[in-house]
Order: sequence, then C-alpha cells, then structure tokens
Amino acid sequence: MLEKSRERRNAPVITLMANLGAGPFEVLASTVLSLRTKDEVTAKASKRLFEKARSPEDMLTLDEKTIEKLIYPVGFYKTKAKNLIKISRILVDEYQSVVPDDIDELLKLPGVGRKTANLVLVEGYKKDAVCVDTHVHRISNRIGYVTTKTPDQTEFELRKKLPRKYWIRYNEYLVAYGQTICKPVSPFCSKCEAEGMCPKTGVTKFR
Repeated sequence: MLEKSRERRNAPVITLMANLGAGPFEVLASTVLSLRTKDEVTAKASKRLFEKARSPEDMLTLDEKTIEKLIYPVGFYKTKAKNLIKISRILVDEYQSVVPDDIDELLKLPGVGRKTANLVLVEGYKKDAVCVDTHVHRISNRIGYVTTKTPDQTEFELRKKLPRKYWIRYNEYLVAYGQTICKPVSPFCSKCEAEGMCPKTGVTKFR
C-alpha cells in the first residue's frame, strides 16, 4: 500500500539525488546539510556546493567562509561548513578519501549520527540499513508498529520487527508520506489509504 502511495509522491531529496547518480560522498555531504533543513533548501544548497566540490579533496580546496556562502540558508550552516571540512580531512587522511560503508566507522565522523550513517549506507551503498528520521519515528509509533520514545529506539525496534527486505525503502516511503499526508500536527487521515487500520496513536486532531 505504501509503495503504491509512494509512486504518487516526490522522493525524499537524498533518495532523489542517489537515484540521479550521487556517490557516497555526495550522499554523506547532502545528508549533513539536510539535518533541520527542508528538502528544497537542501537540494539547492547541495547543487551549489557540488558545482565546486564533489570529493573530499575538492572540499579541502574551499575555505570555511566559501562553504558557508554555498550552503546558506541550510540550518546551522556555519557548524555544517566546519563539519564538512573536518569530515573531508578525516576521509583523506584516514580512509584514502573513501566514505566508509560501516556504521561504526561513519559514526566517528563529526556531525554524523545514526540517521545520517544509515542513510549513507542505504543511498550511498545500497546496503540494508534502517534509517529513522522524525517522520519514520512518528509514523511507526502512530500506527502502533512500535512503542518508543526516541528515533534511536525506533531504529533498534524496527531492526527486530521489520522484515529485512523492507529496510532500505521503509525510510523513503514514510518520509514521503509524513511530508504530505501523515503530518506531525493534524494529519490528513481522510486521504490516507491506511486510515481504517490505523489506531492514530497520539493524534488529537486530524483532517
């Protein structure tokens, strides 16, 4: 059902970029930019950045202020500019300029949390991983599939319950659904194909 619904909605920006040929470094950098930032802003900032730098070596030729100007107005753009330089330096010095395809190694990079690391594995390397952002966390709890307090808890519960064949696309489907139908406040339940089976956990107002 979600897969059929997904066909009628735009893919999340990182998925779209990966489908258009973005490599692991571009996926990593774009995901860093996307935190606390709307997809349309992330897409434009990523395009400007990658016109100047598409690899860790390229990124290190840019100074911090230049990167800030390229990625503005993404959220926390000054911190993200610093982290992009730090990440690029670490990749060049410790990983032969290759983005690691292991979650524990990815988590060592500045500004990289579990959501970012899992998304790099999924979209950068097409490896099975469960990427949980605010939409996935919210909807998974709202439909009663998990009962958790944090995105990290949701990730670990989904790893236990969700069949592995759905791991890669679960994030894509729920992000698209959460952006358009299953919104945080007053979701469009009347437009939802799953309304009849959804307990609407935590929902006090809907349309």
